[in-house]
Amino acid sequence: MGDQRNTELGDFLRSRRAALSPAESGVPTGGSARRVPGLRREEVAQLAGVSVNYYTRIEQGESHQMSDSVMEAIANALRLDEGERLHLFRLAWPAQVTRRETGPERIRATVVALAESNTEQAVMIVGRRTDLLGGNRLGFALYGLSPDQRPNIARMMFLEPAMRDLVVDWPDQARNIAAYLRMASSDQPDDRLLAELIGELSIKSEDFARIWAAHPVGECLHGVREYQHPLVGHLVLNEESLRLPDDPGQRILFFGADAGSDSAERLRLLDSLVS
Repeated sequence: MGDQRNTELGDFLRSRRAALSPAESGVPTGGSARRVPGLRREEVAQLAGVSVNYYTRIEQGESHQMSDSVMEAIANALRLDEGERLHLFRLAWPAQVTRRETGPERIRATVVALAESNTEQAVMIVGRRTDLLGGNRLGFALYGLSPDQRPNIARMMFLEPAMRDLVVDWPDQARNIAAYLRMASSDQPDDRLLAELIGELSIKSEDFARIWAAHPVGECLHGVREYQHPLVGHLVLNEESLRLPDDPGQRILFFGADAGSDSAERLRLLDSLVS
């Protein structure tokens, strides 16, 4: 696992410097042609205030002696956001990652009752591997599911063609899921089921493999989601994601429409159709 994580650290750093142009970083190029886009190792080292040799060793996975200040300097040089910084720290110091139970997830009955009590919004309870653990009637209906189904949302997104018709902004949503799985994998590097899911998607979905190779990292955040639902048509829904502090990695997702909007009326229509 140690060698694997060191390789992951180097791959992540290389992906981030390749995505950052000299112009964005204020690095002078002297007008000379560059063979590859992005920053060179020596430029990242200069921006971080470390030697090229030291930074090269870090990209090669030798992070065990790296200080907090050096890590922060590299994160600043690569202009990492908060989620990417957390991912970098986990890769650099795997021994500090808190290990948790990695078997099948359970959801508390009280959390299910909370989801089912909401009749105005579509609600879904999702686990740390993007397994659907529960929800309310509207939540299942939004994704064309029956209340007894418990699919994996990532598998649905990448392996079921119908999702490309349902999710209007499919490319963004697909990237968000891959970015979340990347963060989850650094949070729980020993999770065999999560590793198997990522491996399956990498083999079966060219889109997932392409997105994964770019090393996106990100949490599941709030946003506006659009759906073209086969029963009620176009829906514009506000998504809010709330973590369950007692069950790390589990989230309750709320999908609601603006009051008085066409989407609010269509959401009520969907509820009546599946009641």
